[in-house]
Amino acid sequence: MVTAYRGDVVFTPGPERFRAIEDGFVLVDDYGKVVDVVGSLTGQYADADIVDRSGNLIIPGFNDMHVHAPQYPQAGLGFDDELLPWLERYTFVDEAKYCDLAVADHWYRRFLTHLWQVGTLRFSAFATLHGDATWRLIQLAQESGLRPMIGKVNMDRNAPDNLLESTRQSLEDTETLIKRTAEDAPDVGFIVTPRFVPSTTPELMEGLGELVRRYRLPVQSHLDENRSEVEWVRKLHPDIPTYAQVYEHYGLMPRNRTIMAHCIWLTDAERELLKDRNVLLAHCAQSNLNLQSGIMPARRYLEQGLRLALGSDVAAGHEPDMNRHIVASVEASKALRFMPGHEGDQPLKLSEAFYMATKSGGSFFGRVGSFEPGYEFDALVIREDESLLELSVEERLERFLYAGASDAIRERYVSGHVVYRPFAGVPSAGR
Repeated sequence: MVTAYRGDVVFTPGPERFRAIEDGFVLVDDYGKVVDVVGSLTGQYADADIVDRSGNLIIPGFNDMHVHAPQYPQAGLGFDDELLPWLERYTFVDEAKYCDLAVADHWYRRFLTHLWQVGTLRFSAFATLHGDATWRLIQLAQESGLRPMIGKVNMDRNAPDNLLESTRQSLEDTETLIKRTAEDAPDVGFIVTPRFVPSTTPELMEGLGELVRRYRLPVQSHLDENRSEVEWVRKLHPDIPTYAQVYEHYGLMPRNRTIMAHCIWLTDAERELLKDRNVLLAHCAQSNLNLQSGIMPARRYLEQGLRLALGSDVAAGHEPDMNRHIVASVEASKALRFMPGHEGDQPLKLSEAFYMATKSGGSFFGRVGSFEPGYEFDALVIREDESLLELSVEERLERFLYAGASDAIRERYVSGHVVYRPFAGVPSAGR
């Protein structure tokens, strides 16, 4: 049985251009997989059940590949600081409060509801080091209908006393959550999450690397975000040539299963290593500007064959809306052209940035983020405001990405199933 979703369909099979079909149909089977995208229903599909959304855009759902769930309450604060003082002044203070399970329950509900509201259907999230609070986030994510990966943060050095754990406890809690997630939260993936090299001792990284090997898990962390951070890593590990090689040395860069956020200040050797390991780089343009970290040379990375996706990096990014991060990545690439040595760089095209927020990020979850045959039907149905101009489907999408509000999203589908607002009655946008 095939269901035909009718509307103005637009997606990016490749980054170079949009594919748009005005008044087209996305054909979806009973397993929630895309069968085809067509302009009319003929032949074997003539009698398909139709879900008529004529006049609405139908686009793939958004994928946020780097977000800090517990930092949601602090979004919009502290951007006169750079990364390291910002962590001390706001983030560590905020995250310490998640030792209280009631706090975790309240704010994680709001966080997940807001992601649903803005059309983020899959994401890779850092929690905190608190095992019980991390499990509560995993439970709520399972209940929400969204399909994330979530990791307990690991930290056994260089943090406030109330955000430090012993190496043994960190590893034990992580393994407990790995098993519990596999057994009781089938729609949530566990991802190993050392906060970053300065917060994890060699012993902890070695133990985490063993868990990655034993359970064949993915890894997420931060890499080359801020120059002071890079120098700190150099002092902590003078025997290892680069920041990226520290992760690789301890087994925390599994091939095809690693997300590294930021990656602004990569050396040539690091770029080669990330390419060889097929690491997904989470480009967080808004965050990097907010904390004065720098601008990722995204065009050059693409030309060098690196994989790029997008991350909101809430709360260093001040809003979770992925349409805004698509725009921020384009704007940052344009700004970079004014810097010496980058005058000849071509800025990102909107189709490339959209691809990063849909198909490229979605590839970490499997066949997700496009409307090609065999892909999971993750989709947003969008009804934009009227226009004085006659706009093409691509122009209507452009206007939504630059100026649209989340209330234009009328429906959300994950793997062919409608996802209704989670935790009905919970405020979705307030802080």
